[in-house]
Amino acid sequence: MDLDQIIDNIGKLPEPSKNALKEIISEVTHPKGHILFRADKVETKVYFIKKGIVRAYTELADNEITFWFGREGDTVVSMKSYVSNQRGYENIELLEECELYEVRKRALHELFCKDIHIANWGREFAEKELLKTEERFIGRQFKTSLERYRDLMNHTPDLLQRVQLGYIASYLGITQVSLSRIRAKFR
Repeated sequence: MDLDQIIDNIGKLPEPSKNALKEIISEVTHPKGHILFRADKVETKVYFIKKGIVRAYTELADNEITFWFGREGDTVVSMKSYVSNQRGYENIELLEECELYEVRKRALHELFCKDIHIANWGREFAEKELLKTEERFIGRQFKTSLERYRDLMNHTPDLLQRVQLGYIASYLGITQVSLSRIRAKFR
């Protein structure tokens, strides 16, 4: 996804402000399997996905729990690091080779102090990330695995072709056997 589209999806900026923001953003590419963020580390960068797919997960003693997928146009951020400069709890793994837009948190915060439009854009960014987190939490708490699978099919059907079924099952909070049964209902 184009950088202008990503910026505009977060919030509209006057052209000079948008150009100032774009000046501090660079493009990077990482291979499939690369760990972009590591749990228990303060992350100093924010990424926007130009091309590719990522997953956020946490490690338990005997397994990993996938709790989020990001794809083209999505933001990759450790909100705990971004907001409070504390160690994050998530690992971010690239499930495909990814082209990313990268911005250093410090440079972004410096722009917030210089340009009210960019500061407001940053507020909109944080608000939208909060809403996404809230929606994931509510879906996890109040929807059945069947309803969560249906949501995936309706809102992000490409995930079902691009992501390993084990990760999808973990995201839904079920076993792969249960996922197979659910998938059979939709055939």
